[in-house]
Amino acid sequence: MSAMDDAGANGACAVSVTVAENGGAQDGGPGRPAWREPAAARCHAAMTASGAHDSARADALRAATPASHDGAQAKQAKHEQLRQDHPRQEQLRQERPARPGGSQRRGGPWRGSGEALRRRGRGAEADARPPGVAYAALDLGTNNCRLLIAEPGETGFRVVDAFSRIVRLGEGLGSTGALAESAIQRSIEALRVCGAKMDHRHVARARLVATEACRSALNGADFINRVFTETGLQLEVVDRRTEAFLAVSGCASLADPASEALLVFDIGGGSTEVACLVGRGVSTMNDPCQSIADWVSLPVGVVTLAERHGGRTVTPAVYRAMVDEVLALLDPFRERVGWAAAREGFHLLGTSGTVTTIAGVHLRLPRYDRRRVDGLWMSDRNVNRVVHHLRRSSFRERAANACIGNDRADLVLAGCAILDALRRCFPAPRLRIADRGLREGILMSMMREDGMLRAATAGRR
Repeated sequence: MSAMDDAGANGACAVSVTVAENGGAQDGGPGRPAWREPAAARCHAAMTASGAHDSARADALRAATPASHDGAQAKQAKHEQLRQDHPRQEQLRQERPARPGGSQRRGGPWRGSGEALRRRGRGAEADARPPGVAYAALDLGTNNCRLLIAEPGETGFRVVDAFSRIVRLGEGLGSTGALAESAIQRSIEALRVCGAKMDHRHVARARLVATEACRSALNGADFINRVFTETGLQLEVVDRRTEAFLAVSGCASLADPASEALLVFDIGGGSTEVACLVGRGVSTMNDPCQSIADWVSLPVGVVTLAERHGGRTVTPAVYRAMVDEVLALLDPFRERVGWAAAREGFHLLGTSGTVTTIAGVHLRLPRYDRRRVDGLWMSDRNVNRVVHHLRRSSFRERAANACIGNDRADLVLAGCAILDALRRCFPAPRLRIADRGLREGILMSMMREDGMLRAATAGRR
């Protein structure tokens, strides 16, 4: 529930940051997504263009990558693999039916193959990097639907478009066990916008993931099928390990390289992923997931916790109950890796709307500013001060804060309770804020697999 994306989706200024490289070869890491099968192309005509221009000025990020590259032979082999994946792409494109009124819907190459990647990549041996190859990462969570579209750039990747909408797909899931029809409709509408954006940007390759809400819902599989039928998008329901590792890959570049251990966490709407990284030098020069000593995915997030305990009026007793629930879930993990908190330089690294909101309130921003939040260090004392302030604030006061808003005012204290439980189990003198995570990890993974990041680095030599 990142505040950054909503700001970007409403015209926030473009910014530049450094993003961690993702190690795609990791066990439990990204694999070949189901949406890349030719069936996705056959269903392309079902996709509507509704919301194609409901967009936002993209937040411009740049990702740091290691200085390494493959030769022309390796890149040619990769392009040949992509070519073999979907030999019928051009035939499928021509088979698409005409739209009402005789106009032909323009097909996005990302829907069925890597043809655009190959086409733009011709001559890459001479130019070192094919220009204008667009990649997309979509994260459909319990609370938000987020999209990031980027091209390989001189320092890793450059974001060309972004979208975020609060859809609350998991609304009521904790009590009914199923996704509600109203939540499904909100999510499908947001996904239509994402599909139109990917078409507009000529995305060559994408990974579209769904997380806890779709993992746990009784009708999760039906929802995935319905999304495909109504939008042509094939969502991939990732397991908890993959989600945790992608979050680490997306934000680990913010880890203090001098620290001997750190705790990376992502507080989501329906689950919270936590990973303990051990060893110095966690940076973009190495695959950060290789430093993971242990990880856990807690079946609790801001939406599920707020629905169980209440989020509008949170008394001290209610808040303590929320913290105690999370502490009980964290206890086995603490017993396994609690020793890490005693390592030199130990710190917390958080990626979620909870921590970005706390950072924005701490800075007293009149409007959320990603450039000032991403990478911010906060002392334990300052985190305590902000959490105490939020706990004393009424729902109306929280909603009036520009870094929270009405959509998150009933969720922020549940996020604070999860953060407090993490801080009790793993005491640390400082917390670093990351306004990046799973989507950035997905993008880095795909670009690395395609040799694009290595090519970009080679071009600067």
